[in-house]
Amino acid sequence: MTTSSPHLDFDRCYRAIAARDARFDGQFFTAVASTGIYCRPSCPATTPRAENVSFHVTAAAAQAAGYRACRRCLPDAVPGSPRWNLESDLAARAMRLIADGAVDRSGVTGLAERLGYSPRQLTRVLTAELGAGPLALARAHRAATARMLILGTAMPFSDIAFAAGFTSIRQFNDTIREVFARTPSQLRSGGRAAPSNGTGELTLRLALRGPYDTGWVRWFLAAHAVPGLEHADGDRYTRVLNLPGGNGIATVDLGSVPDGYVRTTLSLASMSDLSAAVARLRHLLDLDADPLAIDEALAADPHLAPLVAGTPGIRLFGCVDPAELLLRTMIGQQISIAAAATHQARLVAALGDEVSDPAGRVSRAFPTPAAVAERGGEVLTGPRSRIAAIRGAAAELAEGRLHLHAGLTRADARAELLRLKGVGPWTADYVAMRLLADPDTLLASDLVVAKGAERIGLDIAANRWSPWGSYVSLHLWNHALTTDRRK
Repeated sequence: MTTSSPHLDFDRCYRAIAARDARFDGQFFTAVASTGIYCRPSCPATTPRAENVSFHVTAAAAQAAGYRACRRCLPDAVPGSPRWNLESDLAARAMRLIADGAVDRSGVTGLAERLGYSPRQLTRVLTAELGAGPLALARAHRAATARMLILGTAMPFSDIAFAAGFTSIRQFNDTIREVFARTPSQLRSGGRAAPSNGTGELTLRLALRGPYDTGWVRWFLAAHAVPGLEHADGDRYTRVLNLPGGNGIATVDLGSVPDGYVRTTLSLASMSDLSAAVARLRHLLDLDADPLAIDEALAADPHLAPLVAGTPGIRLFGCVDPAELLLRTMIGQQISIAAAATHQARLVAALGDEVSDPAGRVSRAFPTPAAVAERGGEVLTGPRSRIAAIRGAAAELAEGRLHLHAGLTRADARAELLRLKGVGPWTADYVAMRLLADPDTLLASDLVVAKGAERIGLDIAANRWSPWGSYVSLHLWNHALTTDRRK
């Protein structure tokens, strides 16, 4: 009877698996010594005896202990743990970067440098906290990506190996056999591979935890869509992604949400960017949140209860590119959402790289920071001080003096942003909240949030809803905007 992490309580975990509670899927994994397999908490198999069970905070920890994935419940097919956004400790920040492919692109040394630790320190902390080091965690992530592609697509195994981040076919084959106790061919024979559409596009299903409020998501994506860069049409949202290997195009279909996933179509310049594209879309759409826990906590406040009941599963939007998030936020300061989209569209049309979309939904990527720094003054309009601030921030990003990434703490991200000219507390809080998908940023100074609070008689002077302050902000924002639209 053990756990691989100080964050796990054995008795609480055991009660969850005895109840087959799907709310905990992805938050920990159950390893059973008598069978040699690890499962998700909701696995329908007979509940194992307590003396045969150990609990692990990551699949990598279970794999490192010698267990293979259950063929019945597919534990690696669950949404990610909400803990990686809920907490800002080193382990959580490392997991966010590993999911984005940091180890695959720059190795453990590169990951450690971004986090401000030595590789040895990082490995020691992750092993103590998560039961596995960065290489094992990255390997487990690659295995999960590979399984998704094996079962969900008709891609050749050689292409899958490359797309999942493996360096060789042999490494791919060995890992699949070790993790799943089956060969890639045996895995696929039990699945339902999607037929190829012959267009170079790849369709995947991104798992989520329900409920998921699609009305709020549709409004947010459509209202903020920048023509050329993004296109929103009902349940379908398309945008250009700036990825390490080049620009790609992603379309998400919210119509599949009732089935427990978001259907996603990707067209990538390099298949090695697949893992990063999936991680960024999951981050953008807040697919790894625990909405039941959030809603339960907020509904305990009588002022917020009606808002939660009206919008269960509201989502905190992340971002797909930190530089884009910062520059778009600065452009949109003190003007309406529609006006901001107009200014941003002008910048995209003038400075963004062209992309090829056969459907004609999108046409250009968001400009690079270097392009905005050099030529933004030719395109942007408005007060000179604001234009200078936007170009200054772009120059900081382009020249490497400003580093924004998911491995920062909220305090560090906020401090980095506040040193920029033209960035005040609201902008720093908003960008940090979305950059890190931070659940506990209460935007008390936001005028729309304040209006929403006033309308329901809520005092937001102190954040008494921690750690869910960000979701309070969203409910108040949504309430104020919805009320205004009804007038």
